[in-house]
Amino acid sequence: MSVFADKLITWQQVHGRHDLPWQQTRDPYAVWVSEIMLQQTQVSAVIGYYDRFMQRFPTIASLAEAEQDEVMRHWSGLGYYSRARNMHHAAQTIMREHGGVFPTNFDTIQTLKGIGRSTAAAISVFAFNQRQTILDGNVKRVLARLYAVDGWPGLPEVEKKLWQIAEGLLPDDGLPAYVQGLMDFGATLCTRSKPRCDGCPMQSQCQAYQQQRVAQLPASKPRKALPEKQVTMLMIVDAGEILLERRPNQGIWGGLWSLPELSPTQIAVPHVQDSLGLETETLEVLPVLWHTFTHFKLEITPQPLQLTGRRPALPPNMQWLTLSDAIAAALPTPVRTLIKAFKSPYG
Repeated sequence: MSVFADKLITWQQVHGRHDLPWQQTRDPYAVWVSEIMLQQTQVSAVIGYYDRFMQRFPTIASLAEAEQDEVMRHWSGLGYYSRARNMHHAAQTIMREHGGVFPTNFDTIQTLKGIGRSTAAAISVFAFNQRQTILDGNVKRVLARLYAVDGWPGLPEVEKKLWQIAEGLLPDDGLPAYVQGLMDFGATLCTRSKPRCDGCPMQSQCQAYQQQRVAQLPASKPRKALPEKQVTMLMIVDAGEILLERRPNQGIWGGLWSLPELSPTQIAVPHVQDSLGLETETLEVLPVLWHTFTHFKLEITPQPLQLTGRRPALPPNMQWLTLSDAIAAALPTPVRTLIKAFKSPYG
């Protein structure tokens, strides 16, 4: 066993996290759900979502059989919604191609939609005690500092080098404790900002610490100014209900319910008359809301409209819901924020 692995396992046994809900099982489905939720999301934010999700979808079969809308509703607020759509798709694949049993083969696991090499490795270790290593964001940071690896870890050549290091450090025994230790070490000790180097058991072998480069490693992604986009969201209301539109599966907020949109150059009342056959009048405008995505910032102008005429038949991707039901639906977070703000004075 490498010195690093030995120290890490010892550290994890004393200082690591042992009481997270998904740590109390070796069910590959439960491990899979937790690993997908933990992608780009803090542990503290995941716990509540995980518990509610597992209560509603306790098995692969229950997830596969559910309507996508219900899956998205239980994911709403976690962000990166393609994760939920991919997991729903993968559950159906498992039912159809693997007899409802989560596959144990490492390569086969990676064929499931939304599961990459690192996630497959975590499932293989925690559910099946297989000898695999992970390389998530926390682990990349730890190894980049430990071996003073220059370059942004998102670059293919840098990531390849980190994978080689990760594989070389892998112990023969104690895999679950070692991999959990990697996660915990990066999340709680070797953090992005203000790492706790004074209490780190790896001081003597950490090249970044010896070279006084901890703050510079790993290298940051080259920054570009985020472009800004604008959209008007229509809050069409009638008799205590609001009109929602399901977004396409592709693109931002794919598969979620949202508000009908139009470009800032279009005028709301005639647009709604022409496109939906709805007669409306404008209500008091709500404040502009900004929402930041990974690649751009979105300026949302909410435009409330009161229906004044009859309700014509709607296309299948639209529905009327009460304001309370709308808030509880599978909505993007900023859309929920807008409806809550509207409901306060009008609801």
